[in-house]
Amino acid sequence: MTILLLGGRGKTASRIAGLLHAADIPFLVASRSTSSTSPFRQAKFDWLIEESYESLFLKASAEGMAPITTAYLVPPPIFDLAPPMIKFVDFARQRGVRRFVLLSASTIEKGGPAMGQVHERLASLAGIEYAVLRPTWFMENFSSPQEPQRLAIRDENKLYSAAGDGRIPFVSADDIARVGFHALMDAGSSGKEYLILGPELLTYSEVASILTTVLGRQITHVNLSESELARYLETTGMPAEDSSMMAGMDSIIKNGAEQRLNHVVEEVTGFPPRSFHDFAVREKQCWTKASTQSSL
Repeated sequence: MTILLLGGRGKTASRIAGLLHAADIPFLVASRSTSSTSPFRQAKFDWLIEESYESLFLKASAEGMAPITTAYLVPPPIFDLAPPMIKFVDFARQRGVRRFVLLSASTIEKGGPAMGQVHERLASLAGIEYAVLRPTWFMENFSSPQEPQRLAIRDENKLYSAAGDGRIPFVSADDIARVGFHALMDAGSSGKEYLILGPELLTYSEVASILTTVLGRQITHVNLSESELARYLETTGMPAEDSSMMAGMDSIIKNGAEQRLNHVVEEVTGFPPRSFHDFAVREKQCWTKASTQSSL
């Protein structure tokens, strides 16, 4: 068995790769670009280039790997993501893949938009196993290199949102990856959805307060309207369509959509999820003016 990790250089797949490597489980990392410094077997893949689908299976064979039977599906960063993902799922089934784990989102139900359509497709297929990860907002959105929030914290000592006093159970990508590893490996995960939440509900103002304590300088939450946030995100280089979508998601947070907690991470992995304070302590260097990079 070989596991295929699509979006292999992203926040969750890169961490799952480390877990698979530590467990000595064969896997192939697939992404639009490869890295000469990666210790893992890699293949180029693009959701929008169908010829790259077949190349993944040829690469595994050429490397002397066992057939690919399991795939981790990370959505592409495009608005209409469901059609290419469904096309790949159907292709992979024909090539012998029998288990799929989909990275979706906490607010997207089966049959909903985007990943919800892929979820529905997986649920409709006979002869396969599937699981769906539905994490809430990533803590790493505050620390990854080109994230607007990270740059605003580092350069302006500010956090921008349109979420008001809406609370979010921010979760670490490390915890998402540990649940994803379980979903890929455990036959008992078939047909399950994992709502992956952090250990505490925080407003953006409370996040700013934690960062103030950890960094030793004042971090301020700037509470904007939805339209103001969309315009701000455009100034960071985000496309207008994406800016509007992201701002709209903050309005959903403001209305309480993310205000919930559970014990999924601990029940699945045996360990409690990381707190935001612990995350901030670990990542504090990325918010200093001298810092230009951070971990994913």
